[in-house]
Amino acid sequence: MNDAQHPEWERLAEKQSRLAFGLAVGELARRDDKVVAISADTIDLFGLRGFLEASPDRLIEAGIAEQNAMGIAAGLATTGMRPILCGYAPFITTRSLEQLRNDVAYANQRVVIGAACGGIVLAMAGGTHHAVEDLAIMRNMPNMTVIVPADARQTWHAALQTEQLDGPCYIRLGGKFEEPPVTDIAGDGFRIGRADLMRPGGDVTVIACGCLVAPAIAAADALAGTGIGVRVLNMHTIKPLDRDAVLAAAAETGAIVTAEEHRTSGGLGGAVAELLAQEQPTRMRMIGMPDEFAIVGPTAKVRAHYGLSQQAITDACHALLA
Repeated sequence: MNDAQHPEWERLAEKQSRLAFGLAVGELARRDDKVVAISADTIDLFGLRGFLEASPDRLIEAGIAEQNAMGIAAGLATTGMRPILCGYAPFITTRSLEQLRNDVAYANQRVVIGAACGGIVLAMAGGTHHAVEDLAIMRNMPNMTVIVPADARQTWHAALQTEQLDGPCYIRLGGKFEEPPVTDIAGDGFRIGRADLMRPGGDVTVIACGCLVAPAIAAADALAGTGIGVRVLNMHTIKPLDRDAVLAAAAETGAIVTAEEHRTSGGLGGAVAELLAQEQPTRMRMIGMPDEFAIVGPTAKVRAHYGLSQQAITDACHALLA
């Protein structure tokens, strides 16, 4: 394939959203000299070493001090700069919560937060390193846009579209392993706040985000072979939620399954349930983490333990159609 089909950023991202985000930071900086990156000891995690060498005066290393990093970002935003903060999801959302709430969200500052290792990517490190309440925290912050890309490609386009935002934005990213590509390289259809239709279907709808989009598609394809039409929505934007897509799915299929690597309270499932409860009560099942601190182990095994899988999505669809 030619370079247009496989641009340089995709090759360098190595199918990892954290690296795609770091590359997008460099692209945004090339477009706007007001862009500055802030690292919370994440230069190598985000692949920012080249950015640092090229523009050492536009990268601030705050170290393992997320409160300071968030405060620096907020302060820079007040001067008209465009800070992009790169941190670990479990720490940038909790350790710096006061600064996030008061200095960024309350002040409606134009700060973009890239949060790597979301969900249970750092499963071996235990509950302190799991980020399974971050979407609930961020979704409850007024003025905040919350995005969970499905793969590295979508991460690139989501990061570039933050140019259009006037307020803060949180983008949840993966860890140090490949994420299966499920979206188009061109990303022509990507819009913040508008869900992507991955599969059509009229029997049941699966609304997924992040790493659960790929198994949702696999479940839909398998169920299609049995005559069951599963609509799959990639709800990459948790806030603002695509109300029209959710309500249309509820009206047209009458059954909704949500799937996310997050606790079932407060995240994607909570957002969908809140909307449907008020606008169009619909039968639902939620795939996600329970109300407990997760077990410790290899990420794949922890995901399997909690049913974050194609099989769990398939079973939920069957349960709603029974």
